[in-house]
Amino acid sequence: MPLAGPLTDREIEFYWANGYLFVENAVTGEQLAALVADFEDWTEESRQHAEPYGDTLAGRARFDLAPEHSPESPRLRRVASPVEVSDAYLEVMRNNRALDAVAQLIGPNVEFNNSKINAKQPGASTEVKYHQDFMFQPHTNEDLIACLFFLDDVTLENGPLNVCPGTHRAELWDHWHDGVYTGTVSPEVEAAHVGDAVPIHGPAGSACLMHTRLLHGSAPNNSGHPRTLFISEYRAEDSKPLQVNHLPSAYQGEVVRGERTNRVRCSSYEMDYPEVPTGASFFSQQAKA
Repeated sequence: MPLAGPLTDREIEFYWANGYLFVENAVTGEQLAALVADFEDWTEESRQHAEPYGDTLAGRARFDLAPEHSPESPRLRRVASPVEVSDAYLEVMRNNRALDAVAQLIGPNVEFNNSKINAKQPGASTEVKYHQDFMFQPHTNEDLIACLFFLDDVTLENGPLNVCPGTHRAELWDHWHDGVYTGTVSPEVEAAHVGDAVPIHGPAGSACLMHTRLLHGSAPNNSGHPRTLFISEYRAEDSKPLQVNHLPSAYQGEVVRGERTNRVRCSSYEMDYPEVPTGASFFSQQAKA
């Protein structure tokens, strides 16, 4: 019998057929306000910096800045593992409607994997080239779901997530090219699928659930409004990491739904090990493409 939760049978079927699902009211109004307030504080703080700054468990910068960043026009584009430096983000990571949906899909036992904020300020050049998240983080099985929480209204103009439905059931495409880990699929793979891409847009407080193998990307923000996403990724408790977490956190592996079973489940696939990032974010890896 399916686990009780917010999703209907039709929504569950849609997720497994397409590899993504849009969820309205994924966080409460109070939670959303707290997330936005902390991000605004970090943006204001970023005016004092010209280079990526802050510390993480990996020894890399926590706060990454877009090339156009300046004190007058701050362009904070990434916060790595915000759950470590914000009670608001930690609380939402542990308690939100999207997580209840994740438990329906890959539960009942669910662990936290990692988190980040990806932001696109108006006029910033930041884009995300097409890739599959799993190619950054091999696990014993592929039951991993990223929850992308909208901190702003996401429109067709401000750089929405674009997903390629059904590609989670396709192959794992190489993200190494000519000996360089670019964190992106080849131009040929992108060209073959980008025509089917679907933009995911909706009001602040919504979320998109995305399968770890789903091909996706996003364009720069060409509007006058920001587009900020808090991305919290979860894994089935019996899906064990096979390489160091590319976004390490003091909370990785925390059981957020169900219980710990001490079991491991394996699926069959092949891939090249990803490159462990050394920069503030994967944007520096994708810049090699």
